[in-house]
Amino acid sequence: MAVEVRVPQMGESIVEAVIGAWRKREGEPVAVGDVLVELETEKVNVEITAEHAGVLERILKREGETVTVGEVIALIAETAAAVAPTAAPPAPTAAPVEPTTPAAAAQAAAAPAVSGTGVRATPAVRRLAEEYGVDLSQVPASGEGGRVTREDILRYVAQRRAAPQPADGAAAVTVAPPPTTAPPAPQPAAAPSVEIGPTAVSAPLVAPAAGRREERIRMSQRRKTIARRLVEAQHTAAMLTTFNEIDMSAVIALRNRWRQQFRERYGVNLGFMSFFTKAVVGALKAFPLLNAEIQGDEIVVKYYYDIGIAVATDEGLVVPVVRDADRKSFAEIEREIEELARKARERRLTLEELSGGTFTITNGGVFGSLLSTPILNPPQVGILGMHKIEDRPVVVNGEIVIRPMMYVALTYDHRIVDGREAVLFLVRVKELIEDPERLLLEG
Repeated sequence: MAVEVRVPQMGESIVEAVIGAWRKREGEPVAVGDVLVELETEKVNVEITAEHAGVLERILKREGETVTVGEVIALIAETAAAVAPTAAPPAPTAAPVEPTTPAAAAQAAAAPAVSGTGVRATPAVRRLAEEYGVDLSQVPASGEGGRVTREDILRYVAQRRAAPQPADGAAAVTVAPPPTTAPPAPQPAAAPSVEIGPTAVSAPLVAPAAGRREERIRMSQRRKTIARRLVEAQHTAAMLTTFNEIDMSAVIALRNRWRQQFRERYGVNLGFMSFFTKAVVGALKAFPLLNAEIQGDEIVVKYYYDIGIAVATDEGLVVPVVRDADRKSFAEIEREIEELARKARERRLTLEELSGGTFTITNGGVFGSLLSTPILNPPQVGILGMHKIEDRPVVVNGEIVIRPMMYVALTYDHRIVDGREAVLFLVRVKELIEDPERLLLEG
């Protein structure tokens, strides 16, 4: 008897997903709790685990296919007898693509087998390695903690293609031009087109004449969602941005004075983000329309403070939420931000951790940005952009002095927030950061 594996509920706003990487193959034994497949959703990746032991009898949905909640994607035979008894390994689930030309056959023979099961890489990177026929264990890793990134794969593939072919002892790989193009005029050397994985790319990766290179990469579900939401924000909100600059001297001096004791006592570093989170909470209490959203013809003002902290990952920006930031200490905020950032990089964030923020802070300064205009995170109506701290000459009490300065930007929805409130909100953030002792009272 076969048990159906269905797409589970993944949050009330998520109705579909894309099949990511199958962790089990047809014919493999399955124990209760084993991860069968990873689903890519617009917010997080979800692992489906086996609820019954047996053998993975049949995979109904292949990697890259879109599925909906409740759809059957695989069948598990509850006993091994449900699968034809044979000592030989199970046949591949996808029909093999047989080379139709000697060149294609040579290319298939030359492609290395994909292994590297012990290498740290995301499922998306592993799929890219499979498409290119790359052994992950041979790719130099540049990601955090020795993780292989997409850029590492592409760099490795480019270097491999640029390497000279053996003079003898191995067949030279020459790939014919794509069949969709007209026969080219005679050239001194034919420029190759490339097949990636099971399907051919319609345009050559290397331009015939100038040696210019192109590639086509399937957008992940998360990247498509990011693109859609950014465009929606531009089209649905009346976004304006106001700027100011903050003298960071007081915060830097305070951090330097207490950093070691803070670390020893709480086990976490005292960063800038906790100061800005507290300053934002203080400013939101003074100007509550920045902590609101529009629902139909109504403005919903929120008197709780769930602050989204933008985190950059290999697959795009995510915004986990620090809930009830007004009730948390500096140490609790720093500890929670550190944990959320780690889970974001490891792709372990839950839907709960990504939902329901009332205001967002993003810090482009960690990448060297001096000034930018952040885009709203709908349905929120305000986002604060932090930037690089840079020593600059400023006038203080009639004298020119050098101070560590940071530009800050507030993007707001002008439909419900007027310019006056936006400017005064940013001034309040500036005042609280430049006099951090006030955070104890207003943050």
